[in-house]
Amino acid sequence: MSVFDKAKDKAEQLIGDAKEKIGEMTGNESLANSGRADQVKGEVKEAGHDVRDKAEEALGKAKDKLD
Repeated sequence: MSVFDKAKDKAEQLIGDAKEKIGEMTGNESLANSGRADQVKGEVKEAGHDVRDKAEEALGKAKDKLD
């Protein structure tokens, strides 16, 4: 995963956390829920990138063994 992708995923999670906290402090349940959703989206994207990276690494190792 590129550093840029990882930074975007983390930023999405941090923004979601801030939205959730602001929503809770102001009693705005819609904003709090939106923040929670942003956090989950960022975590899912990050996990997907991690899986892709591990698969690429395994593929590279297998390819090296064949060579």
